[in-house]
Amino acid sequence: MLKIDETLCIGCGLCEEACPFGAIKVEGGTAVVGDNCTLCGACVDVCEVEALRFEGVERRVGKDLADWSGVWVFAEFSRGRLAPVALELLGIGRRLADARGVKLTAVLFGHMTGNSAEQLIGHGADQVYRVDNPGLELFSDEVYEKILLDLISTHQPEIVLAGATAIGRSFIPGVATTVDAGLTADCTGLEIRAEDGVLLQTRPAFGGNIMATIVCPHTRPQMATVRPKVMKELPYSADRRGEIIDIMPTPRQLTSRIKVLESVQEAQSKVNIQESDILVSGGRGLDNEKGFELIGRLAEVLGAKVSASRAAVDAGWIPYPHQVGQTGKTVAPKLYIACGISGAIQHVAGMQSSETIVAINRDADAPIFTVADYGIVGDLYEVLPKLIEAIERRRGS
Repeated sequence: MLKIDETLCIGCGLCEEACPFGAIKVEGGTAVVGDNCTLCGACVDVCEVEALRFEGVERRVGKDLADWSGVWVFAEFSRGRLAPVALELLGIGRRLADARGVKLTAVLFGHMTGNSAEQLIGHGADQVYRVDNPGLELFSDEVYEKILLDLISTHQPEIVLAGATAIGRSFIPGVATTVDAGLTADCTGLEIRAEDGVLLQTRPAFGGNIMATIVCPHTRPQMATVRPKVMKELPYSADRRGEIIDIMPTPRQLTSRIKVLESVQEAQSKVNIQESDILVSGGRGLDNEKGFELIGRLAEVLGAKVSASRAAVDAGWIPYPHQVGQTGKTVAPKLYIACGISGAIQHVAGMQSSETIVAINRDADAPIFTVADYGIVGDLYEVLPKLIEAIERRRGS
């Protein structure tokens, strides 16, 4: 718990200003800690008179951090193939590893993984720890946790990344808890801080109203999950060379208190906006559900799919499978056309990786224009018919 030495506290208020959760207040000239304290340590770090301290909580600092080195990516493998997010993570992992001057390692679990390890090397990995065993054919939290924990304990990577998928979200938090490390979920940005090499982990926070950059300077490894379609994978290079290290799991690692009887794949939704190269997206600016008829016409002439912002989905104008954003799907098409979408952080977090973004909005100050490559200020009910007509005329000629 966090303790305050009232004999040292001078009521300066630095701790109150530093607390991101509003959990500490200065009352009567002395700092007071509330029940919503998360023990993040921000207040302890800024206290100039050292009146705040942790009691009964150990913070691993300083001397052992130099022993941790390397960037790891958990390469998810299921149903006979690598998950696309594994290759996307190698793209950002390569950049982080180069910034730190260390190796990029992929960790591959599964059965009958074929040439997946070679694929990982071709997409940027320097080495692959491959654990290929019949006991890993079906995912098990306990088994995956034990194997990854033993690998982390042995090799001490400074950064571990995983996809924010059903599998990643299921077992990675258990790994982070056991190794006493911080874990930032659903990151949209990852960078290395130049002055000390700490991983800067950016994600939407407080309901998506702000973008928070989180650091874990006192523990290793620094762990983060990343939603699919946020990062860009590197082009495959058949000329890349790397080391594949086969790991034989022990009986203890393969022993689980849970027995997986069957893995049933849910029928794919007919609406899969994540696989489309072109998306035409509608938002609150459509004013009503009939606006999606116009959106649909533009999508049809472009060979695109229709998507939407949360506001349009919440209004009942279009079903949830079409939703893009923090609480919807993350997309990265070649072309994203945002019609009547203001550009709230929650929405931008789900589409900012698109190759080309076109925004159509009658509000010239709409935040969507700050991320758009091309912007059209105008009434979409005047702009879209002209755009459709121009495309049809071009196609006809």
